Amino acid sequence: MSAKFRLGAMMFLEYAIWGAWAPVLTAYLQNDLHFTGIQYGFIMSLLPIATIIAPLIGGQLADRYFPTEKVIGVSQLVGGAILLLGAAVASYTAMIWIMLVYCVIYAPTLALTNSIAFINLKDSEKDFGRVRVWGTIGWIAAGWSLTGWRFLAKSAPWISVKGDTLFLAGLFSIVMGVLAFGLPHTPPKKEGAKPWAFLEAAKMLKDRDFLIFTVIAFIVATELQFYYVLTAPFLTSPKIGVASTWLSMVMTIAQVAEIFVMALLLPKVLPKFGIKKTMTLGVLAWPLRYIIFVIGGPAWLVIASLSLHGFCYVFFFTAAYIYVDTIAPADIRASAQSLIAMVILGIGNFVGSNFSGWIQNVFTAGGATNWRNVFWVPTVLTLVCAAAFVLLFKERKAPAPQQG
Repeated sequence: MSAKFRLGAMMFLEYAIWGAWAPVLTAYLQNDLHFTGIQYGFIMSLLPIATIIAPLIGGQLADRYFPTEKVIGVSQLVGGAILLLGAAVASYTAMIWIMLVYCVIYAPTLALTNSIAFINLKDSEKDFGRVRVWGTIGWIAAGWSLTGWRFLAKSAPWISVKGDTLFLAGLFSIVMGVLAFGLPHTPPKKEGAKPWAFLEAAKMLKDRDFLIFTVIAFIVATELQFYYVLTAPFLTSPKIGVASTWLSMVMTIAQVAEIFVMALLLPKVLPKFGIKKTMTLGVLAWPLRYIIFVIGGPAWLVIASLSLHGFCYVFFFTAAYIYVDTIAPADIRASAQSLIAMVILGIGNFVGSNFSGWIQNVFTAGGATNWRNVFWVPTVLTLVCAAAFVLLFKERKAPAPQQG
């Protein structure tokens, strides 16, 4: 099998694992285990917290000690076993420990799957989007698989599993753990390398343009959570009126658009326009979507604007991972990807989740949320980010220098 095929299968399973539990775990914790909002909110914050801490370990192991494919394989096998155990857990305290340990093991693989793909693709600007798109397909497939499983369980109760969302994620994880050992061999860069790879990656922040890029990526990541956290309640509000029965299907408009942009547009736009112009298009798509949310109608326009997520996410965040790969020295690429994953998926998501929830609370009175005021906040902040990116960031291709 070709390297692209194996890397595509890797991305499919990596995001199928995440997509099997992340969108619906809170419903299981609330409706089946009767956890409170504070309790399951804390459990859902464990992955961002783990993404802040764990990549330091994962990037270090892959850059200095073990082949990347083995680090991914062992992590997924152990993580899968933990998820299967978690499917049978009903205690809040036990669930915290299960999910904390699991997230610490899984979080590094989000950066390592990017790293191994970049290293083994001949032309990452053209090919990474076409490989990474399989992750989005995997996320959608996991959701549909869980729906199908639950539908079949109604007529065949013997296949019903308590905690099926975690159980399915565990199965995906074990399959990926086995298949990971067949990924392209990617040994660590030991020759002439300084021992602490993540510290060397952190020194890239001494470069003015990389620092500007990182700060803007962090701010945009916080505004991403206005979409992930608040879009569902906004769509089901009386103003828009999407029925809860159809909500999950309506929300997949964003992922379908993401597939289109990642597979077809990114490979053409990025080589033609470069990193800066591509990412500028991405960051401008954010305030465009949020201003439609501010207008709040007609409902069809709001729903159609979900497709802008493809441009928002792919042209900014996927391009960001490619940018990091182009400037990171070869011996610290995994740690450089871990650094940006920590900023975006860790600190950015954690701060953004809490910030967006706080903003909603500020503009909620008598049980009714003023969505117009809520979405003015990310509209303004993303416009500022777009202006700052255009005025301050300078694209370059040369590897970032290592400083002792």
